[in-house]
Amino acid sequence: MQRLQALYREQVRPTLMREFGYRNIMEVPRLQKIVINIGMGEALDNPKALDFAVQDLATITGQRPVITKARKSVASFKLRAGRAIGVKVTLRGERMWAFLDRLCNVALPRQRDFRGVSPSAFDGRGNYTLGLREQLIFPEINYDKIDKIRGMEITIVTTAKTDEEARRLLELLGMPFRRQ
Repeated sequence: MQRLQALYREQVRPTLMREFGYRNIMEVPRLQKIVINIGMGEALDNPKALDFAVQDLATITGQRPVITKARKSVASFKLRAGRAIGVKVTLRGERMWAFLDRLCNVALPRQRDFRGVSPSAFDGRGNYTLGLREQLIFPEINYDKIDKIRGMEITIVTTAKTDEEARRLLELLGMPFRRQ
């Protein structure tokens, strides 16, 4: 069992039950999955870039990414339906807990001028989305092996019904929110 998962079971869950007055343990919000997405407009011109993004994401997560394809054709973006435009990974279970631990305790503090992540990036349904500007903040990535600095979007999906519950859950799990 991961360190963060044990923390959730032993400390976070009882704290949330007390604070929000849940009567059943199954009411307590928990993490469902983490989705990491790299959108790549440049893949239209340079198909090789997609391979590098797949490699980077596989190194960071320890899981093979899925290549996402355009659903619709958009003439102004020179985009046709079915063309590869990004890569994504959905993490659940052990890998999800291990990734969240590395993200909060290793990767985010390595960012330049890091003062915390925005506490207002919730979607109204208890999910949190975080944008990163570069993949270099992860220690697994070797600086000499990358072709280009790429950003990514990390979505943490919880079972929380409100943003307030989700924010408290992530706070107790160690997400470094910025003070407002």
